[in-house]
Amino acid sequence: MTERDHRGLLIVYTGRGKGKTTAALGLVLRAWGQGLRCCVIQFIKSEKGRWGEVQAAQRLGLEWHTLGEGFTWQAADLGPSIAKAREGWQLAQDKLASGDYDLVVLDEFTYPLRFGWVDPAAAVEWLRAERSPRTHVVITGRDAPPALLEAADLVTEMANVKHPFDRGVRAQRGIEF
Repeated sequence: MTERDHRGLLIVYTGRGKGKTTAALGLVLRAWGQGLRCCVIQFIKSEKGRWGEVQAAQRLGLEWHTLGEGFTWQAADLGPSIAKAREGWQLAQDKLASGDYDLVVLDEFTYPLRFGWVDPAAAVEWLRAERSPRTHVVITGRDAPPALLEAADLVTEMANVKHPFDRGVRAQRGIEF
């Protein structure tokens, strides 16, 4: 492939199974290893969390932004969660349009789209028309909206076949967090 053939792909990892963020972060590690400039923006996870991936990113010097309020969609006041999601989308637009990155991951971005915190049709149109044409973008999360699935170049759906949580096994450090 020549340089002129290079174009940024829109990749979606969705589904009810575990592994969406893990797959995206594997792609970040591969890209970073090839010298590509990467950025990760997390939309739901609390910025107060000390998640394993955040600690690893700090050690590797990867650009990482955690802008969530945690899994708060059942909270009485969703205002702070909505504001954080919109702040994250604005940051994502800035990063994606800049041309400064080869790969940008929007982790758990399907949730703000699904909940209507960010308009799905407008976001998809923006991704088509405004992002740097050479920047790959990966979007993760359950229940990706149909417009996003249609616009994507690559979609992988994770299916839950078996999970230890179903047998009462708690989340394991280094595996789930």
